[in-house]
Amino acid sequence: MTVYGQFCPVALGAEVFAERWTPLILRELLYGARRFSDIQRGVPRISRNLLAQRLVDLQRHGIIERFAVTSGRGHEYRLTEAGLGLRPVIDALGTWGYKWASQDVTDEHLDPDFLMWTLRRMVRLDSLPDERVVVGFRFRGLPKAQYWLVLKRPEVDLCAIDPGYEVGVDVLADVGALARVCLGHADFLRTVKSGAIEVIGAPRHRRALGEWLGVTRFAAMASA
Repeated sequence: MTVYGQFCPVALGAEVFAERWTPLILRELLYGARRFSDIQRGVPRISRNLLAQRLVDLQRHGIIERFAVTSGRGHEYRLTEAGLGLRPVIDALGTWGYKWASQDVTDEHLDPDFLMWTLRRMVRLDSLPDERVVVGFRFRGLPKAQYWLVLKRPEVDLCAIDPGYEVGVDVLADVGALARVCLGHADFLRTVKSGAIEVIGAPRHRRALGEWLGVTRFAAMASA
């Protein structure tokens, strides 16, 4: 770094933060991802090798720490105090992106894996029933994209392989329509009435599904 950069806080911060994929990796860690595989699911287009290198870089800069898991094999990654201090930066980027760029998202930019991983995080746990409910998701034009949300407080699991439980609700959707619901740009019930999302299952579960599925927290932050 140049002498100027060494005395410029913005340049110092940018050296750590502005590497490609790094803000998205930090977002996943701030959302609670700890294992390598969970981080990669939230950043599906990054290669394993590049993700490993970015994690090494973040550890070298004192942004994260790496720990051996207490049971089983592998490691966990946790944000340090310096890493947690980046939360306002991530929130500001997300709020700006929601306010000024999210309306321009088109179907070709949408990854169903990432959409479902995001949807899993937004489920309103307080609205779930006491019993386990499994919601199956399929997307029009994407015959291989099939997912199961296993809703059971206090956790929500996302499966790409049939978990073997009885499915209480089946959802067939246009990927763009479900994305707009998650972004808060479209109302769930109105989207169902339009036919862009079809819901099949027990009436009480069909009625409740819109209450279970939340929207991105950036919707509220952008309107504040």
